[in-house]
Amino acid sequence: MSDLIDAALGELGVRRMLLAIHDVSFPSDPDEDLGRGAPSTKASARLFAYVRALGFTGLQLGPQGQTSRDNPSPYDATIFSRHTATIGVRSGAFADLVPETVLAASVLAEPGGRAQHGRAHDVTQVLLDHAHEQVRSGGRPDVAERLATFRRDHAGWLDRDALFAALGAERGGATFRTWPAVDALLWKPWPGEEASAAKRRAQLAKTHERALDRYALGQLLAHEAHAGVRARCGALGLALYGDLQVGYAESDAWSYAAAFLDDYVMGAPPSRTNPDGQPWNYPVLDPDQYAGAVRALVVARVDKAFAEYDSLRIDHPHGLVCPWVYRTDAPDPAQAVRDGARLFESPDLADHPRLARFAISRAAQLDRSRPRHADRWVRELDADQISRYAVLFEAIAETAHRHGRSRADLSCEVLSTMPLPLEHVLARYGLGRWRVTQKANLDDPTDVYRTENVAIEDWVMLGNHDTAPIFALIRSWPAAKREQWARHLVLRLALRDPARIARLATDDGFLATAMLAELFVCRAQNVSIFFADLFGYDERFNAPGTVSHENWSLRLPPDFDRLHHARLASGAALDIPLALALALEAKGSTTGLAARLAPA
Repeated sequence: MSDLIDAALGELGVRRMLLAIHDVSFPSDPDEDLGRGAPSTKASARLFAYVRALGFTGLQLGPQGQTSRDNPSPYDATIFSRHTATIGVRSGAFADLVPETVLAASVLAEPGGRAQHGRAHDVTQVLLDHAHEQVRSGGRPDVAERLATFRRDHAGWLDRDALFAALGAERGGATFRTWPAVDALLWKPWPGEEASAAKRRAQLAKTHERALDRYALGQLLAHEAHAGVRARCGALGLALYGDLQVGYAESDAWSYAAAFLDDYVMGAPPSRTNPDGQPWNYPVLDPDQYAGAVRALVVARVDKAFAEYDSLRIDHPHGLVCPWVYRTDAPDPAQAVRDGARLFESPDLADHPRLARFAISRAAQLDRSRPRHADRWVRELDADQISRYAVLFEAIAETAHRHGRSRADLSCEVLSTMPLPLEHVLARYGLGRWRVTQKANLDDPTDVYRTENVAIEDWVMLGNHDTAPIFALIRSWPAAKREQWARHLVLRLALRDPARIARLATDDGFLATAMLAELFVCRAQNVSIFFADLFGYDERFNAPGTVSHENWSLRLPPDFDRLHHARLASGAALDIPLALALALEAKGSTTGLAARLAPA
């Protein structure tokens, strides 16, 4: 079947079909389940083979950085350090470095279910303690040698992250903004204090040498685990897409303070998806440092990413081109983000006078009849202005070229909003946007989420980690909404068989699969399928703008294949061969592939 699926994708012009899945959602066998998933588990190796047989050409991973114990959002994770819970218990380094009794005690007594982030965090720390003691005591000179090399090769980011972890532990996890100024400003000292800050860093590194060494060991093992995952995927022909998130962990805000503005932070403006906006509180890259600290940071991130992934998803690229910012001194962040402005499009705003000096757009180019977050707040730009907006994208493009990567492999998460500056920058580099088709407004032929409006370079998907699973969404629709979608799909898929047309009204699985088929019919060469949609989950993975233990916790069971087959049999999961057959028939294929993929 896999050969048939590959042939169908080729005939339909689909170059990439990615399974989107976050680390936490990977399956774990009972003897390796710490309370959350990881791509390094034995069960994950089976998943890689399973999805490749379904025709997937790669995996879109979420950010894989270290999260804090109490905030599991991967979009608040570290930009360089990897999550140590991805170190394999049975299939990785812990099996060689930790006593069996400790390994056995680390796994869940009742495995499975939703992720238990706090538990996984605590258990991983215990495992690292044992592993570090084994290496430090001289029991594993081979690991000690690899560790020394790793510390030398990655000192640029590793020393900073390790020192932050040590100081944070010493201060009970308190935010660095409450630390004494001498340490809070360790990487952005006052003018004239640079030498004393460097001396202080050296003193602290000596004081906390053991903690720094332990942290580095965790990063060595996590990086080696990822290298193993990439090798396994590569052997199957699966590309790995990393996620270059727009946000930064607190450790990054501290370590790279010299690259960030002091008086503004980044959020999401009011939009179709979130009318009130979202106060993310992410640091804003300082335009005054674009030629120095900012460029160095962006290039370092992309260099490391291309060394560890085949391609990249750029999260919220607005943050690299036209970030929406709000003031840090406002008493109410929710109101502040609604009253925010775009960093480079505010030449004369009375409530944001400090942004005027960063303006790229001129006052005469603004449409004052629109809200300042509107896509066409900026009406026009000249070539020089576009180049200024594109400075950080140019750095990414140059780095991609240096690593032998194609720009076409970059995926840009542009959803309902695409301000004119971002539109021009993406066009300059031939990059597309995301089209989340479950959000399509079928009453508006020009709607951005409709597949009729996609470009070849776009990425199409039923949903993503922030949307309702497609089966839950379908079941929530009133009859009129379902009928509207059925009529739409009859036209898009050129359905003529009365039995199939009738199934759209009664069979959730067929309707969802027909919606998937629409992705294969459109012009886009890039398709992404979120794992919850593929496996027919009702549970939501993440509800944006909310804090809940349910967020970031949905994961696959170790018998995911049995689950998928059972749900396919009951019409409760996506049927990729049938979707491809419907798409081939819609496009008038005469190769006979459709009948072989989905026999009548």
